[in-house]
Amino acid sequence: MKKVLMFSLAVILAIVALASLGHIIGLAISLVVVYISFKQFLKSHSFWGKLLWALIGIAGLSAVLASLPALAGILAIYLLYVGYKHWKKDENVEGTKGNPFDNFDRQWDELKNKLS
Repeated sequence: MKKVLMFSLAVILAIVALASLGHIIGLAISLVVVYISFKQFLKSHSFWGKLLWALIGIAGLSAVLASLPALAGILAIYLLYVGYKHWKKDENVEGTKGNPFDNFDRQWDELKNKLS
């Protein structure tokens, strides 16, 4: 039952992440625009250059604010990652407990190698 719930939660998170993919790409592009405009604003010495880069930065900042639904997608991707790590850890723990038949096969192979 727990695995069914985990799987259904993973499917829902994957759908949210895929639905937010466009917003995530828009957020990344607008953050790059804001970063570049800020760096160019600091390098610019003329008033008109500073004004131009400030306007570009404000436009990029408004695009960042418009892409805030991307945070839901980023959170969904992070939760999928954490869930995947947890799932793999559980599989490793189950593997250390061992399946009795796996242990039998391993011991049988060791016995055959000793006798050969």
